[in-house]
Amino acid sequence: MDTLLVIINIIALFALIALLFTMQKKHVSFSKRVFTGLGLGIVFGFIIHLLYGTTSNITTQTIDWFNIVGSGYVKLLQMIVMPLVFISIVGAFTKVQLTKNLGKISFLGIGILLVTTGIAAAIGIASALGFGLQGTELTAGEAENARNEALTENVKMVQDMTIPQQILSFIPANPFDDLTGSRPTSTIAVVIFASFVGIAYLGVRRKQPEPAELFRKIVEALYAVTMRIVTLILRLTPYGVLALMTKMTATSDYGAIVKLGKFVVASYVAIIVMFLVHLLLISLVKLSPVTYMKKAFPTLTFAFTSRSSAGTLPLNIKTQTDSFGVSEAIANFVGPFSLSIGQNGCAGIYPAMLAIMVAPTAGIDPFDPAFILTVIAVVVISSFGVAGVGGGATFASLIVLSVLNLPIAIVGLLISVEPLIDMGRTALNVSGSMTSGILTSKITGELNKDIYNDKSRNDFVEA
Repeated sequence: MDTLLVIINIIALFALIALLFTMQKKHVSFSKRVFTGLGLGIVFGFIIHLLYGTTSNITTQTIDWFNIVGSGYVKLLQMIVMPLVFISIVGAFTKVQLTKNLGKISFLGIGILLVTTGIAAAIGIASALGFGLQGTELTAGEAENARNEALTENVKMVQDMTIPQQILSFIPANPFDDLTGSRPTSTIAVVIFASFVGIAYLGVRRKQPEPAELFRKIVEALYAVTMRIVTLILRLTPYGVLALMTKMTATSDYGAIVKLGKFVVASYVAIIVMFLVHLLLISLVKLSPVTYMKKAFPTLTFAFTSRSSAGTLPLNIKTQTDSFGVSEAIANFVGPFSLSIGQNGCAGIYPAMLAIMVAPTAGIDPFDPAFILTVIAVVVISSFGVAGVGGGATFASLIVLSVLNLPIAIVGLLISVEPLIDMGRTALNVSGSMTSGILTSKITGELNKDIYNDKSRNDFVEA
């Protein structure tokens, strides 16, 4: 009987996929199809949850099959992430616009990421204090204890690593190994290696124009092929969102969410306020925040459901260049850097909130201005090298709490609501990345305002 019900669920998923495919054939806009996939996934997942429960054999087997679509889509994106990071950074150096303003673009792009992370940390602190969150209110059950045991190795690694050692871990000893994503800091290591290749290209171009020109053409060809692969994968976004959202709503522990409701609400209040800060920054450079939200929605929706900033990178770059008019050089420079530097949600809000929550247990007044400024500074510095995948916030929190000599057990006590909060954090990470790209492009005079204001430039995936 269980097998029959699982088969029925799979058939239902295929029916929903067929509906989304029909919408594509009728040329319904990409954003509307993504939104439809999101809505259908919420409803379908909630129905499965009501009928079979969260941990039943039927639900487990059903989601296992659904993962072929959802997790399979995320894996396809992750497959192209490292090649895209490498070729995007190198390609950015071969663009004339970047080489003319390399210092300015680097300073603005990375600077905006770090400043917004500092703002995010301050907002996270204000939310934690405003809601009166305290680590002593959290209790450990079986799942939480198991989570803390699983984190033991990571905790030891973080505790034993000084800040200089952490910085040293960014440097790639074997770039080909890092291209496989073998280390938590592999992404920033690839960025560093690609930057060296790009700088070497600039030197060769000055002294040996002919081989430099050949190299530029090869990079452009590889970039074109890589972006074509990206486009092919991104066409699957509505289906991936459908399956991922179904899994999320079907397997969520709603009882635990209610129990930790105050923390969830405080987290999302901070996330929403930081989103508003992004819109304010866009308004300050005289661009429409409404246009930004409409065009960013499909990308943010996928980031929300996939919980992977790295997996969202291809969609991030395509949105910046094709929908917002950000120059390819800047989008390809800022996008990859944002995977490891200045993640507003995972490396900003979350670690700051946890630090404030556990401070009283260490005899520290969380309202102490000196402590608050120290937390913000540590959060900004520690935001370097945070992995852009689901769980990156955990490592960021471990680093921040360890540096501040605060108890780290709280990280494992939030496992039951971690996926729900991580969805919002990841969307905020990606929004911060796109905001940095837009602001950098606008300030340097390389933003195509006609593309930004063109409402029809939102279905780039169909190209």
